[in-house]
Amino acid sequence: MSSPPLKITFLGTGTSSGVPMIACECPVCTSTDKKDKRLRSSILVETKNTRLVVDTTPDFRYQMLRENVKYLDAVLFTHPHKDHIAGLDDVRAFNFIQGQAMQIYANQMTIDALIREFAYAFADKKYPGVPNLELNTITLEPFSIGDIHITPIEVWHMKMPVLGFRFGDFTYITDANRIEADEKEKIKGSKILVVNALRKEKHISHYNLDEAIELVKELEIPTAYFTHISHQLGRHEEIEKRLPEGIHLGYDRLVIEV
Repeated sequence: MSSPPLKITFLGTGTSSGVPMIACECPVCTSTDKKDKRLRSSILVETKNTRLVVDTTPDFRYQMLRENVKYLDAVLFTHPHKDHIAGLDDVRAFNFIQGQAMQIYANQMTIDALIREFAYAFADKKYPGVPNLELNTITLEPFSIGDIHITPIEVWHMKMPVLGFRFGDFTYITDANRIEADEKEKIKGSKILVVNALRKEKHISHYNLDEAIELVKELEIPTAYFTHISHQLGRHEEIEKRLPEGIHLGYDRLVIEV
């Protein structure tokens, strides 16, 4: 099933520590280039009728304010690591403005973590003003949020299964270093792929730069953007110049339409 035209906004493109990293004096962290300033990784996905975010990072509140987001239909989670869920409490503002629960979509592992980490939001007797969350358990079966059609893709973050998502011709994958062949088939045919490229050196649970480039080439994706970037990768301007045709570094506030 095809999706209507999509607008994708990169809310953040940094790894768990963000860029600059606290107390670091490296050339990337001290760069004055705005493309070297990276909040934690998340995207905003929009059609004319539906708006959702993938992951609520520790920077979620600022990301929503910076992009002037006034309405949000749903939150879609990739996995339960803190740099992807820690900002969930701030959906309280949307609860108040919209007068309804926020729809949360995640696999069972992530839902269990949300209930554990935000227990006060699910207590039998709730304190006034806690987040109002409606949990929707997803599997690897396709589903829809409003008019946005979504195909989950299972990827591996070392030994943790993480969900990537295909929205029409756009696929978003973060926190991965391995994808099984049958799941790669779900990605093929995408016009745009976003995938993590943490640094130049090999990493235990993330694709490095060379591995991310190889994945894009293997899947024959015409346009790709890298995300979940650490200060160890290097300055945006310098790395961008070295990338193959059709492959780019993502950056905060980048907007693409597909």
